[in-house]
Amino acid sequence: MRIRTALTVLGLLSTIAITGCTTTSQADTKKTAAATPVAAPEPVKVATAKIFDDAYGPVTDAGYALPAIPIQKVNPKFRRQVVSYQTNEKPGTIIVNTKERFLYYVLGNGEAMRYGIGVGKDGFAWQGEAYVAWKQEWPTWHPPKEMAVRKPEIAKYVENGMGPSISNPLGARAMYLFNEKGQDTLFRIHGSPEWASIGTAASSGCIRMINQDVIDLYSHVRPGKETKVIVQQS
Repeated sequence: MRIRTALTVLGLLSTIAITGCTTTSQADTKKTAAATPVAAPEPVKVATAKIFDDAYGPVTDAGYALPAIPIQKVNPKFRRQVVSYQTNEKPGTIIVNTKERFLYYVLGNGEAMRYGIGVGKDGFAWQGEAYVAWKQEWPTWHPPKEMAVRKPEIAKYVENGMGPSISNPLGARAMYLFNEKGQDTLFRIHGSPEWASIGTAASSGCIRMINQDVIDLYSHVRPGKETKVIVQQS
């Protein structure tokens, strides 16, 4: 298998207070699903290193300038790395372990790419099997109405959404999970500007990743029922 590396280390990322899963209208879903390419994912590139501390440098992506992550401040176990991982699931499967705060992308041959994640209360609300129905670069954030009640200052985003930016709570990428019946689980895997929340249980949100990590994972994921996602809560 091949492992795709990304970028270079330096700098600091400012954080924001707002975070959370997105609710998406049916119109938005159809529009985004239609816009999502279904080409085969990029091959994973081979590298001699197993840990990718050099993947967290500044990134310019689609015109947005992501700052570097001060990776030495992130617990080493939550940095992107290849680990031994025994599973009967086929390569390309995503396994989320919310208790351990890890997301595994199965590579096969007893290995997986492991990413650190942050888990919000919405991330503990669902478990089981799903698939990536669609994915989006630089998504628009629609906070849940319940969050807007708690934080009136974000109510304006419920209907119209918050547009893409480096401070958007969904970060640089989002992947939307549907169950086998084709129903939206309202469970998302997404980026986050709040790198310091990785490895923690945040106040809200689903499964958040460092933006540099979610960009890497996104490049390997092909929307469709063949991309199985297993969410484990224990």
